[in-house]
Amino acid sequence: MTMIRRPSPFDELFSLRRAMDRLFDDDLVRPRVWRPLTLGAEPALDITTTPDELVVKASLPGWNPEDVDITLTGSTLTISGEMKEEARREEESWILNEIRRGSFSRTLELPEGLVGDRTTASYEHGVLTLRIPKAEEIKPKQIRITATSDAQPAGEITGGTTG
Repeated sequence: MTMIRRPSPFDELFSLRRAMDRLFDDDLVRPRVWRPLTLGAEPALDITTTPDELVVKASLPGWNPEDVDITLTGSTLTISGEMKEEARREEESWILNEIRRGSFSRTLELPEGLVGDRTTASYEHGVLTLRIPKAEEIKPKQIRITATSDAQPAGEITGGTTG
């Protein structure tokens, strides 16, 4: 036997009541307060490589460069920062407070063969850019092939004894 459920006129009334309860229980009455930066709120990074350098870009909108610390020890790069909480005045009351404040730290391992003491850092439009030159030993080298006669194998490697 199949049961047919007929809509009740009170269903819409109850769903409206639940919607109104959620409205007044949520952000209108109790504005959200941003918690200090926690795990997962580290800055987003882009890392690219060219034949001459490794480039690390970190998204740090709203941060002052003097609030950010960069440490390169061996092949370990750490970018960290701390933003102090604004002083609140008594006559102010918050309606919305979402600007991130607090501290962050992001550490990553870079490939070997970089010259850390020649690293440069710049900050523009909320993006920190680090340029870390590569050591000469790991830069790609172009090897030229020279044509030789049929008696000599191709390539520039010569020397040794034959016979």
